[in-house]
Amino acid sequence: MKFRKFGKTLLACALSSAMVFSLSSCVRSFTVGYLYATGTVTATPSGDGIITGFGINNNNGKLKLLHGFPTSSGGANPVRAVLVDGSTFVYVLNRGTTASGGANCTTTDPCQNSNITEFSVGGNGSLSYQNTFYTQGINPFRLIADTSGNYLIALDHDAPSSTYCSTVVIGATSCGDITIFQINQTTGRLTLVTNAQLTASSGTQVTYFPVPANPIDFVMASGYVMTLSGAASASTTPSASNAGQTVYPYAYNSSSGQLTLSQSIPQVITNGNGEPIGQGTAILYTGAKIYVLDNEILVGTSTTPGQILPFTVGTNGALQALVGGAVADDPNETSPIFGITESKGKYFYVANQAGSDINTAAGITAYVIDPSSSQLSEASGSPYTLITSTTSDTGTGASPQCLLEDPSNQFIYTANAGDSTVTGKLLDPNSGALNQVQGWTGQMTLNGPATWCWISGRTN
Repeated sequence: MKFRKFGKTLLACALSSAMVFSLSSCVRSFTVGYLYATGTVTATPSGDGIITGFGINNNNGKLKLLHGFPTSSGGANPVRAVLVDGSTFVYVLNRGTTASGGANCTTTDPCQNSNITEFSVGGNGSLSYQNTFYTQGINPFRLIADTSGNYLIALDHDAPSSTYCSTVVIGATSCGDITIFQINQTTGRLTLVTNAQLTASSGTQVTYFPVPANPIDFVMASGYVMTLSGAASASTTPSASNAGQTVYPYAYNSSSGQLTLSQSIPQVITNGNGEPIGQGTAILYTGAKIYVLDNEILVGTSTTPGQILPFTVGTNGALQALVGGAVADDPNETSPIFGITESKGKYFYVANQAGSDINTAAGITAYVIDPSSSQLSEASGSPYTLITSTTSDTGTGASPQCLLEDPSNQFIYTANAGDSTVTGKLLDPNSGALNQVQGWTGQMTLNGPATWCWISGRTN
């Protein structure tokens, strides 16, 4: 059968159009990454927590439950997870439970059966159990990896012994500790790194690094590991007996994983009124800046909004406050818990665990970052509620536990404990606004309260 020239042209155009349509459809509908959320609901009779995994649609950010999830987290009460950069290994920190089975671990009622569970990530987002490891202290609750992906670092609320507590704070009779592991790049197995600066009476190296008592959070920044520590203040202004919360920096050796004291005394963190903070919730390193989040406390019958305290890292890890100092959280939000700088470095977002009162849900406060001074100013339209329903606001989207940006830099997600959901928002790169996504409600239900979340951009 022969085609005339005009017919051939029409056929070629049709085929070309079909190919373009097919290509554009593929481009708009692929999975751009995987989002995972840990939760405390038990997955098996063993009492393990769970991990739920979703594929992220590039077109609208919609989440689709992955095959085989939820799955066991490898232990009870998972509170943190780390996907090591440049590898396919994920480490989940399971804090364990108290003797009575509770998740509220304290110094006097510590958690038992804590562990770090290693998983490998498959090309379809699947997680495969590999090994289980253990920190050296009691009540582990934070986990990070260094930027090289060679070391995994855990923060224990309580050191296994008070013997070496005075090495970080003179006269201290209690302290927390940091446990460091070297990561085998082939298998992901962890090997304990001992403390080269401390030798036990037996002649062996101490297996942990003491840190000040009552650690709240920690972070790696500019060659230092920094802890935010101190018991929460019960009064408006911390007193001599409760001197406020502090940051303590350790110089980090990326070749050996060793920590070395870089200052003789911790640095007291002060709020916008020049007073020591008493309700610090997190220390973050994002956008090449340190941010300390402070919830403040009741003053009479009113509530002072939380604050974001921005710093740069100076000599020996000392924090230097940015010009302008503390930045107030939005007055309609309370309990700032986590923050990120979006990929272009123009906006900083803070997840708040509650609204102005119990009848309003949590939200995300957005700030514009001044390109010259790095000062923060709240963006127009902020805060952005995590609510998607206008008929029932109470509790929906409440108590976010994490905040992250997807691998395509289009969407912002939180995983929420208050209503057991994951919430997604569309990120406007020009204004920083977080808008309702199109094509789905913006929320996915989880099997129980969320505790943490992470994202993998590896989809092959």
